[in-house]
Amino acid sequence: MGLFKNYVSQTRKPEGFLGKMMLGGMNSGHAKLADWGFTHLPAMTPESAADLGCGGGRNAGELLNKYPKAHVTAVDYSELSVRKAKDYNKAMIEAGRCEVLQGDVSDLQLPKETFDLATAFETIYFWPGLEKCFSQVAKVLKPGGYFMICNESDGTDPTSLKFEKIIDGMRNYTAEEIEAALRAAGFSEVTNDHHPSKPWITVLARK
Repeated sequence: MGLFKNYVSQTRKPEGFLGKMMLGGMNSGHAKLADWGFTHLPAMTPESAADLGCGGGRNAGELLNKYPKAHVTAVDYSELSVRKAKDYNKAMIEAGRCEVLQGDVSDLQLPKETFDLATAFETIYFWPGLEKCFSQVAKVLKPGGYFMICNESDGTDPTSLKFEKIIDGMRNYTAEEIEAALRAAGFSEVTNDHHPSKPWITVLARK
């Protein structure tokens, strides 16, 4: 159990050998969930987008593909994730369309009202206080900008609740809890969707 706990805990902040193993599976393991989440984005042509808690960098890459005129900033507080995301998006970084930064979502060091879109895939479970962190996201979004959250857990599924007990600092949220925190942080229009056969949820908010 000790090794298993150490491994799954790498989802919070990948470090060392086990962190490298975890990141190696993140991009492919979460791909179907992320692609389902992407279908919920409204028709838009963002100039600037941010992927917060970017992990291995796959979803930042998908944003770059989906919006070929956008610049994408990927942020993660794990140094190992930043290195992985930089490697994954190397060509786009060299082309000047992407940057990957190490940072804390509870104190985002990004310019205010800069981004048209922010995304967070499989990451808010570990954010230190939703309302506080969501306020930071609102701060960097332009008026009318969108914030999309995509989670594998709807906050009630037994598997995720089991991992919540194993992984220190993990908290599963229901769509209603996420929506309440978004509205408290200053977002106005908030909608959510639940996958028809899986405990996946997507929450879309507009500043």
